[in-house]
Amino acid sequence: MAGRGYRRALVKVSGEALAGDQEFGFDPKTVRAVAEDLIAAAKAGTEIVVVVGGGNIFRGKQIAGIGLGRVDADAIGRLATVMNAIALAGQINALGHPAVAMSAEPVPEALDVYTVRHALAHIAAGRILVLGGGIGVPLLTTDTTATMRAVELGCDVVLKGTNVDGIYSADPKKDASAVRYDALTADEAIARDLKVMDTAAFALARENRLPIIVFSLDAPGAVASVLAGEARCTLVTA
Repeated sequence: MAGRGYRRALVKVSGEALAGDQEFGFDPKTVRAVAEDLIAAAKAGTEIVVVVGGGNIFRGKQIAGIGLGRVDADAIGRLATVMNAIALAGQINALGHPAVAMSAEPVPEALDVYTVRHALAHIAAGRILVLGGGIGVPLLTTDTTATMRAVELGCDVVLKGTNVDGIYSADPKKDASAVRYDALTADEAIARDLKVMDTAAFALARENRLPIIVFSLDAPGAVASVLAGEARCTLVTA
């Protein structure tokens, strides 16, 4: 086992993280940096699974005035995560490390359809597994998807990458008095209505005794540093 003792880790990468400083789309330097970070973590000995969000391509607030309901909007969001999975896996492969993109939303011309059996085979073969398409149904966030996939695939931890170095009582970029937590339980995160992940994700992690680490994805090598126990972060336990 590597670092903190995590053999297999699921890393949640938001779509916004792939956009870098841009408001929309991909920032090539940022996508490369994230890919290099994931490769470094894999080379350090941890099996890496990634779930990507889609906020760099589509956000729910964009449906205003279009007439879309939640179900249709969520379908667009899932397709956005598929595009991100293809892009990130492609960058990892281009850097010389094996990776494969899979999706619960069937787009067979572009990438493999997700099944637990095939996903585990890819992990066993040493590939970084990048998952898009949510879980293929509406009304659930990619945070819940990340926790569900971590349980399904036998991951030891969920690493939630954000733009701050842990969980705070309020947004530290807006509230100078915000308090940072070194550790919380899932029940405390739910009771305090901390918005870093949705309630369903925390509840699923609690039920399966799956730890969640919230950290800043901005620093180079952040994922490897977290797995080595070196990065400033917040640990959420059951």
